[in-house]
Amino acid sequence: MKPILQNLVEMTGHRDHLRLEVSVLSTLLKLSGVVDVRALELFTDGGTPHVRPRTWVENGQLVSTDSEAATDPRREKLEHYPALRECIAHQSDSALDSPRKGRHMLWLPVWMHDKVHTCLEITQSRTFSAHKLEVLKGVFQVYQNYQSLLDYSERDALTGLFNRKTFDEQFSRYAMNGLAGGHPGAVTESLASEDGPPSGEPVQQWLAVVDIDHFKQVNDRFGHLYGDEVLILIANILRSSFRSHDRIFRFGGEEFVVLLRSTTLSTAHKVFNRFRLAVQEYAFPQVGQVTVSLGFVSTTRGSPVEILGQADQALYYAKEHGRNQVCFYDDLVASGQLASKMVANDDVELF
Repeated sequence: MKPILQNLVEMTGHRDHLRLEVSVLSTLLKLSGVVDVRALELFTDGGTPHVRPRTWVENGQLVSTDSEAATDPRREKLEHYPALRECIAHQSDSALDSPRKGRHMLWLPVWMHDKVHTCLEITQSRTFSAHKLEVLKGVFQVYQNYQSLLDYSERDALTGLFNRKTFDEQFSRYAMNGLAGGHPGAVTESLASEDGPPSGEPVQQWLAVVDIDHFKQVNDRFGHLYGDEVLILIANILRSSFRSHDRIFRFGGEEFVVLLRSTTLSTAHKVFNRFRLAVQEYAFPQVGQVTVSLGFVSTTRGSPVEILGQADQALYYAKEHGRNQVCFYDDLVASGQLASKMVANDDVELF
């Protein structure tokens, strides 16, 4: 019992989801009888559910990857895991597979907001006893509870979107790991239907800053309760307008940021304008029509501060020239409507 407690202490010392995942798998791997552990990522591609290993044991060491799920050669259809598929369909807390080649497998899905994006897989060479299942589920429950705590600390209390602090941490990390250089991370859904036939356009990452037009007037005229409702409804439209692996943040006030991953410029234009139109056409209770302005930029050039600053410049151009529109920073610079300038650290507060 003492080693388990020591590992639980180490596990709950992490403040990062991926490190916590690696730590819980390391803890489970040390239990007697366990011969293999993996964290599986669940995603949908072309409407078909898939799984792929995200963290696994290789040469005795735990290895994690943030490669693109849609092109990962190790990915498999979820139908190849019937016990896990049934477990998720019935929202169960665990699933046991029939023994194959002397190996017994246990799946523990990580439920977050009534959805499963990750599942822990534990393999033994012998049947799972009732006592062993109790120990495994106990360790897993500590892990899942701590994941929920981390998730809560990363989100805005009003909208449930990721908060500004989380953006600072994630965007800095993604930039260092190659996101800003055009190397995408894990992808859970496809925008192929948006792209249409191959256009030869490069696939890139995009950062957009969104601002609600005349939001102060909403608060002044209808009160802050209706203003808060507008923020919540805008957050819901943002969630429905983007994929699960895109990242949406509330920066505070009426400003939001979107990290749109792994798509072309023409598709980015379509997706951002589709969101803008969805807001324009939504009937907000009591308030009526609300519109948003949006500025976006590719993340391929510059530091995180510069990238955010450029998107901010495109946003303010949109707001100063009619509002309710989407502006791309590079187009504004190329047309001479916006002068390219360096963004100093004191112009945009990021870190």
